[in-house]
Amino acid sequence: MVDEEAKSLPMELSEKGGVENNGFVQNEAFDDRETDSQDEIPKTCAVDMNPAAVAEPALQPYAGMPKEVLLKFSSQARYRVTREILFWLIIAAAVLLVSATIAIIALSPKCLDWWQDGPVYQLYPRSFKDSDMDGNGDLKGIQEKLDHIVNLNVKTIWITSFYKSPLKDSGYGAEDFYDVDPMFGSMSDFETLLASIHDRGLKVIMDFVPNHTSDRHQWFQLSRNRTGKYSDYYIWQDCTQPGAAIAAPNNWVSVYGNSSWQYDDVRKQCYFHQFGKEQPDLNFRNLAVQQEMHDVIKFWLGKGVDGFNFVAVKFLLEATHLRDEPQVNKSQNPESIAAYSELYHDYTTTQVGMHDLVRSFRQTMDQYSSEPGRYRFMGSDSEEKDIEATMMYYGTTFVQEADFPLNFQLINMKNLSGNSVFEAVNVWMKNMPEGKWPNWAVGSPDTARISSRFGNKYVNVINMLLLTLPGTPITYYGEEIGMENLASENVSEEYINSDLNSKATFAEKSPMQWNGEANAGFTKGNSSWLPVNSDYQSVNAEVQMTQSNSTLNLYRELSLLRSNELPIHRGWMCSIWNDSDVFVYVRELDGLDNVFLMVLNFGQESTIDLKAIVPNLPSEAVIRLSTDFRNTGKAVDTKRIKTEVGEGLVFEYKTNKPVHTMEAFRENCFVSEKACYSSAFNLLYVNC
Repeated sequence: MVDEEAKSLPMELSEKGGVENNGFVQNEAFDDRETDSQDEIPKTCAVDMNPAAVAEPALQPYAGMPKEVLLKFSSQARYRVTREILFWLIIAAAVLLVSATIAIIALSPKCLDWWQDGPVYQLYPRSFKDSDMDGNGDLKGIQEKLDHIVNLNVKTIWITSFYKSPLKDSGYGAEDFYDVDPMFGSMSDFETLLASIHDRGLKVIMDFVPNHTSDRHQWFQLSRNRTGKYSDYYIWQDCTQPGAAIAAPNNWVSVYGNSSWQYDDVRKQCYFHQFGKEQPDLNFRNLAVQQEMHDVIKFWLGKGVDGFNFVAVKFLLEATHLRDEPQVNKSQNPESIAAYSELYHDYTTTQVGMHDLVRSFRQTMDQYSSEPGRYRFMGSDSEEKDIEATMMYYGTTFVQEADFPLNFQLINMKNLSGNSVFEAVNVWMKNMPEGKWPNWAVGSPDTARISSRFGNKYVNVINMLLLTLPGTPITYYGEEIGMENLASENVSEEYINSDLNSKATFAEKSPMQWNGEANAGFTKGNSSWLPVNSDYQSVNAEVQMTQSNSTLNLYRELSLLRSNELPIHRGWMCSIWNDSDVFVYVRELDGLDNVFLMVLNFGQESTIDLKAIVPNLPSEAVIRLSTDFRNTGKAVDTKRIKTEVGEGLVFEYKTNKPVHTMEAFRENCFVSEKACYSSAFNLLYVNC
């Protein structure tokens, strides 16, 4: 009863013209508490009011408004206009954000790919690390030493041929393209190694030699017996004369000398071989052979390999007319020709259609490059004595071939000087097609090591050159610690007779020198397949890790400098001076006032006035890195820069007048992946 009377009061007030309470709080004149006393209940009170005399208060927005009230307010101008302004501001901000994103993407330069981003470390697996004490390096040994490679700030590991083979010519004649030679381990070992390399954020490329196989390959055995489609997998020609005498079809000579035709007693014909007689050339005019090679590529890419270096591709096709090749010395007796250098190889190298084959390999690899971050790299051999022919391996503007052909300019230098280094660098950069990416190497499995070619006093400055030039540096294992060639007297006849080549083949393949223990830590067995170099106790990775001024630590610092500094990573390179002793160049980037100046000594002690050569140089520059770590951080007068024999200096200075904008040096300035830096937005862009 009490509740009913209390609840009736607002109704009575409304009926009598009282003021209605629009809130959620009950009238303050009443108490919710229950009472047992009827007398305490207030009496209903009616108030007589004149509606005309009292103006109804304006309704204000409040929390929990019903829909009808909300719509009443939302239609008012002040709320509608504010709402529309906010709506269009949001739309404009969204459009601006999308436009800015598109602009940044459109203006941003192409990111450097993994094969451009850091050094490539080439290793010869038989000489890198032995894990099973048989004296031969293997795949598990490589896995054991991955931390060493990671510490070099290397991005890619290049493993030379490890296919199953008789190991003639360093294993470049495969007996089975789909298997690992037991000397190096098993396919399972390779898969484990590959996973470990990828886990460390590194990539793997491997050699591929499509030109020929081993004479033990199943295809050759079937071909020599004229079995089905395999009958024409190789290049066969009749070569018998009346009286059963053997006469080669022409005067073609193998790379290793003597006739490139070998008689086969089974087939009673001669087969063609550009290299050793144990390495018959495949017939690439046979479409089935081409498909076989594409299947091999797909097999290894399917395993997860990140790329290939295609070896000996210029030999893929030969002229079908089989004419004699022209003699270099026309007066020489044709019967006496036996050396490869005595002929012009017009009919056995770089034939019409060869580049079509290379492009087809590229297309197969591109099928595996569609996944983000999984671009498959393709390198190739080059024409060592023909720079224009070499550049053709880059492909054209519309049709790509190799990402780069291997650059042998520094490897092939006969004499070391500032002038010779300048020429080696300049000839590649001037001939390289616009927008392509260079590469540099100073060692390989078939080239004498730096220490042995030029002397160990030049090892550090050559590594400094390698890691500060534009492009991808390629380091052959052991160069990071300054290993030397193995002395020829330490190679026995057993080693010599096990391969097609001479002692020179082995000198640069001596086992990696890991520490000062027996066999340089290469193997725990009694001996290694080649003896280790006699200097291993002082020249090894372990001892150089503890020496602040060592070749190894300098290599690491140079590699870090390359990756951390944009001008060195992808900026302009301008040669500003070279003479018999020094080679000087700068690395700079549009938009950055920070410039790196390299002064590298490849001759005798030298003092040079760079201020006179480049008047806009500051009066002083600070040594950022030196082959002698004690000089790092010193300020040097640019009018008098002194270098000792084999000394290298990386200077750093600031300027608003970069060298590449100066007319006097423009012809010697090059850039591959052009980019400009915006300090306002801290990003790179291309339209500068």
